[in-house]
Amino acid sequence: MKDNLVQQKSYSFAVRIVRVFRHLAEKKKEYVLSKQLLRCGTSIGANIEEAIGAQSRADFFARITIAYKEARETSFWLRLLKDAGYLNATQFDIVHAEAEELCRILAAIQKTTKAKPSIHSQSPTRNS
Repeated sequence: MKDNLVQQKSYSFAVRIVRVFRHLAEKKKEYVLSKQLLRCGTSIGANIEEAIGAQSRADFFARITIAYKEARETSFWLRLLKDAGYLNATQFDIVHAEAEELCRILAAIQKTTKAKPSIHSQSPTRNS
């Protein structure tokens, strides 16, 4: 895991999300929105792990795409929790910046993966 930046960042982010969830549940007594945040925030790293073990490029791309969508959803729940008064600006800023960074990284991975030609899509040259 020490070589894979997105793997490291997504795992660290998941740990932070668990801590935010615990804070919201214990201190703010908020369970519904925070549970949504917990699910999608930890799902990012889980899908990246699945992408690392993918059986094909299509499988890899699908898992990275799911991780990207989960990162976008996490950003939504964080904004909502802040605007609803459950997270203060300081709590929000740090975690939201990490979510946005993961979105940018995953979008770049999607773009790179999509741009690379597949081994199977290359047509052999014919000699006539």
